Amino acid sequence: MSNDTSIYDFTVNQLDGTPDSLASFRGKVLLIVNTASECGFTPQYKGLEEIYQKYRAQGLEVLGFPCNQFGAQEPGTAAEIGAFCEKNYGVTFPMFEKIDVNGDHAAPLYQYLKSAAPGLLGSERIKWNFTKFLVNKDGAVVDRFAPQTKPEALVADIEKLLVK
Repeated sequence: MSNDTSIYDFTVNQLDGTPDSLASFRGKVLLIVNTASECGFTPQYKGLEEIYQKYRAQGLEVLGFPCNQFGAQEPGTAAEIGAFCEKNYGVTFPMFEKIDVNGDHAAPLYQYLKSAAPGLLGSERIKWNFTKFLVNKDGAVVDRFAPQTKPEALVADIEKLLVK
């Protein structure tokens, strides 16, 4: 990846398989999260949806990327994942196809996110489900948050980016 690569250079597939260019989110603050339906952190879907509802009109988008790489906690099909998120947590923010976030088959978007915002001690590897990346309106990755960081703890950071 070149140094001039941007978040907007990536195309990802929606949960139904439809390609979606992240350029369609240009000018928005993005919270990108790898998700799972059977994880101890799964209740964070509720907090993510609350933030999405509260700040969407101001320019926030939450993007969920199901991943089955951690304890096989996202075994479902796209239809099952979508139904689970909607039924159990009322998720209305965009959900995308199940991806790998680590290893040889890691999605290009996640390769980019990890290099742009390494984790603790410079490690790029995603440690678990519900790792969160915050992206500003210009498409720059500004921060990475650990799985245990609850969505509501990000509100101050999100609000700062929305007013810039």
